[in-house]
Amino acid sequence: MTNNQPKIAELQKKIGYEFHKKELLKQALTHSSFANEQKINKFKNYERLEFLGDAVLELLSSKFFFETYPEMSEGEMTRLRSSMVCEPALAFCARDISLGDYILLGKGEEATGGRLRDSITSDVMEAVIGAIYLDGGIEHADQFIKKFILSDLENKQLFYDSKTILQEQVQKVGQTLSYELVEESGPEHDKLFTVEARIDGQTEGRGQGRNKKSAQQQAAYQVLLARKQEK
Repeated sequence: MTNNQPKIAELQKKIGYEFHKKELLKQALTHSSFANEQKINKFKNYERLEFLGDAVLELLSSKFFFETYPEMSEGEMTRLRSSMVCEPALAFCARDISLGDYILLGKGEEATGGRLRDSITSDVMEAVIGAIYLDGGIEHADQFIKKFILSDLENKQLFYDSKTILQEQVQKVGQTLSYELVEESGPEHDKLFTVEARIDGQTEGRGQGRNKKSAQQQAAYQVLLARKQEK
């Protein structure tokens, strides 16, 4: 395997956790495409750790919402948890710590923009949780989740649910909301989309993303932030 010790050390410092078994973190960062290229045992990619991390995240986020919001109903807690630990949400948190920079990818996956793909970075986020749980126990996993996933919940929820929240606000006052694709740039496998959020035909927000949906989400978020600052 490629020597990525400096990268491993850098990531550990960034997340504030020092692994006893460094190979667990390496495995959490290893995509199957890299493992196949390097002829590594097929079980040494991150998929098994992702499976474990997903379960740990569900348990600890459920406990967090149960304790933090004693008046919240089961249905409300389920919806809140779903929005906080879904693929786009985890990918958003992964970007906060530049997790994509540390993933070991095969050449083909690298060439097609895998490092920035939400499906991969969110999976690695869960794999890292699984690795921390195995290496340091549930307390350390809990600290990581609270610090990097369940922090700044108000703004994160505003981002994750931005399209729904904005649609509801606009409908309440009888306005119409539309999203217009204004620019596409980059090669076919790694495009960047620019979208404008328009209310009654007037542009109120602009967003960019690797797909149209994420660009729309970003545009809606910009509108909501601007409205929040005006209050």
